[in-house]
Amino acid sequence: MTRYNQGLFHKLIEALVAFGPVGLFFLAFIDSLGIPVAAGMDALLILIAVKAPGQAFPAALLAVLGSLAGNAALFAIARRGGRKYLGRSGNPERVERFRAWFERYGLVTVFVPALLPIPMPLKLFVVSAGALQTGIRPFLVVVMVARVLRFFSEAWLGITLGQKSGAYLKAHTWHFVGAAILLFVALYLLIRLNDHWRARLRTAPDSR
Repeated sequence: MTRYNQGLFHKLIEALVAFGPVGLFFLAFIDSLGIPVAAGMDALLILIAVKAPGQAFPAALLAVLGSLAGNAALFAIARRGGRKYLGRSGNPERVERFRAWFERYGLVTVFVPALLPIPMPLKLFVVSAGALQTGIRPFLVVVMVARVLRFFSEAWLGITLGQKSGAYLKAHTWHFVGAAILLFVALYLLIRLNDHWRARLRTAPDSR
């Protein structure tokens, strides 16, 4: 992106921020397409909750809807482009590593980074989900659940703590990292346990 285009993009972001909750829908859409929003979706949502508590939950809902639309669009692009799109999404070794993770852990790799407000490579996992022909319904359900929990929690945090919200998130960054690891392990074990029981049911002799 040239400096001129960067300037236009930043002006667009500023204009959307000025629209408040409605602008948040479009910011969430842009962010979920894989174009980072400089101010950060989480910070903007908390700022709205702090300055206008009555708009906090409507803003969170619009952020969820925008994120769903953006992720669905990226998913559809990756699905249509298939593995070629996946191969063009970044460093080949890094992309292959994320694809291997997705093939092993499935939609858990989408849920965890979509849920937690810490920098995680959600875009590559979304691209992997689309390129590897994951079902659109389970994908959208996972993203929706993660975003509802994340954005509505941040709206509540902004209402409850006010100006202290940002400091709270910074002070607990490593707690979020630890929670991400524990959540990933727990979900992975549940999936493996479920697969194990299904395999046992398929191979069990007919008791009749």
